[in-house]
Amino acid sequence: MCDCHHNFGLAVAATAALNRRSFLKASALGAITIGAAGGMVGLPGSARAAASVKGSYGSGFCNVAFFIAHARQLAKDDGLTLQFIDTPSFADQITFFGTGQVDVCVLPYTNFLALYDAGVPVKIVAGGGVQGVYIVAQPGLDTPAKLNGKTLGTFQNNTLEVLPYDWMKKNGVAYKDVTVRYMDSIGDMMAAFKVGAIDVASTIEPYGSALLNDVKGSVLLSDGIDIYGPEYTDCVLAASTALLAKDPKSIKALIKAMLKAQLLWEQDREGLLAALVGPYYKTSLEDARIGGRAQPAKVDQRAQTDFILNRVDSVMAMGYIKKKPDKDAIDWSYLEAAIAEVPEVYAQLKYKSA
Repeated sequence: MCDCHHNFGLAVAATAALNRRSFLKASALGAITIGAAGGMVGLPGSARAAASVKGSYGSGFCNVAFFIAHARQLAKDDGLTLQFIDTPSFADQITFFGTGQVDVCVLPYTNFLALYDAGVPVKIVAGGGVQGVYIVAQPGLDTPAKLNGKTLGTFQNNTLEVLPYDWMKKNGVAYKDVTVRYMDSIGDMMAAFKVGAIDVASTIEPYGSALLNDVKGSVLLSDGIDIYGPEYTDCVLAASTALLAKDPKSIKALIKAMLKAQLLWEQDREGLLAALVGPYYKTSLEDARIGGRAQPAKVDQRAQTDFILNRVDSVMAMGYIKKKPDKDAIDWSYLEAAIAEVPEVYAQLKYKSA
């Protein structure tokens, strides 16, 4: 869920869709491993951990704990280095994860469900972030009825497509009555909305706030809370079952790092934003402040288990999966083991399931 840019040696993946045909491209694309963002910590070579996991990611604030864990290499005390992979687009991010070219991924739960349904050996092991999915319309498009015949910009089988599908259904608008345009990146979506090439943008924070600030009279149709309630899941942390079997300690170490990162974020959001905007978020500091408030990090999403599994009805209706996943798709035991090792961190977290 982001545009590619290259500050501090980090490339942020562009948002697009989970296109099943994109699996065929994976071997031809190649991967570039990215180390810690030196602008935030500048780890000396002697401090690098021996073991490492490779990860792919999006750009919304649901990734913020993942980003901070990477930027400060918070798992190094457990002997783990987190490496990020540069992928050309969000579709390629999912492809790299689905074909085993990365070990872990923070991704929309809807994309995970499609991977799992296709038989990819992956599991959800922790959360990423909650809320922060926005449906923004052009000036004057302030009621559901006005959307008939209009163009929706979104990303295929993303939470950014499922939310407008659910919202329109609830508000009496048939999804077939809007023209759905799948975008290549958040940057393309923002540009298209600003020039009026799309009527409605389904986007993630902080980019939803940016559109509302930049396009005078634009309308926030939904922030998701109106249909899903507070703290609805956007992204999750998923891992390959091969890594879980081979090196479960690495997953526990990564989740511990993300719990620590979430606490840092909750305690010093302003200080961290100054370092994250630019290398990790391609937006203004002011829009990032709004986005950071709208989409909290929440690594412990055990309370969202039913929400994630119940959303499959919409994903099935849209034709992205054939059968409902069972609870084997999610394994919170690694999260629980990580919590047990940092109880003092967990006790201070604002957003958690217990």
